[in-house]
Amino acid sequence: MKKPKKYVEFKKGKIAYTDKGKGRVIVLLHGFLGSKELWDDTRNALAKQFRVICIDLPGHGQSDSYGYIHKMDMMAKAVKAVMDKLHLKKYAIVGHSMGGYVGLAFAELFPEQLRGLCLFHSTSYADSSEKKKDRDKVITSVKKDPNVFVRATIKNLFAAQNLKFFKRQVTLATQIARKTPKRGIVNALEGMKDRPNRDVILHFANFPIHFVVGKYDNVLPMQSLLDQSKLCKKGKALLLENSGHMGFYEQPDTCIKALKQFARTAFRSGR
Repeated sequence: MKKPKKYVEFKKGKIAYTDKGKGRVIVLLHGFLGSKELWDDTRNALAKQFRVICIDLPGHGQSDSYGYIHKMDMMAKAVKAVMDKLHLKKYAIVGHSMGGYVGLAFAELFPEQLRGLCLFHSTSYADSSEKKKDRDKVITSVKKDPNVFVRATIKNLFAAQNLKFFKRQVTLATQIARKTPKRGIVNALEGMKDRPNRDVILHFANFPIHFVVGKYDNVLPMQSLLDQSKLCKKGKALLLENSGHMGFYEQPDTCIKALKQFARTAFRSGR
């Protein structure tokens, strides 16, 4: 692995990030098996108006792995370490899938830093008992051979009808996922399995919480996410009519427009 151009020391390891643009700050957190590169097009569009920080979460991209489990709280502290190094005090976080779980943990630990949280194909609910059992099976499978799991998982993130239209994006996401070390995959699965319900944040947060929801999401039930958005004091939901779990690839223009609106709402909140 090449040494990242920009990184912060965290728990005797390195957390990699990119920093582009000027102005109010948006933090983009990728999902499971992703990296900061997944956000490239989104980052470039947003950086015309905002300062955009993209972070490789522990065990992904160019960031190091730690111990045997990457709890969402620990990942949130890694994000905080990056922001502290950059001397940034207030910002909005956009978290895709697992990145949303990290964003919720961040909101619980460091609420004063947040101007807004966008749960991008993500949920505030913990894994069900059945989902936890599924993750255990996956962990066993990954320890033997991660490649079969990676290939099937990435295709499942896109709406079935979109696969033929987004071959380049599927290939890119697969390439990034294959670079994720086995330890990073297992540690993240253990961490996601371990995470608690954080729906209380939806009820009491004083900052805007926006949901981006895919109508054909194979990972998270559409209706559950729409219902969660109604729990927020300052909630809003965007339903992507032609997307699965990868809206920034499947409907990029719509997502960029929505993220700009989310950012403007967050920074008007005056917190």
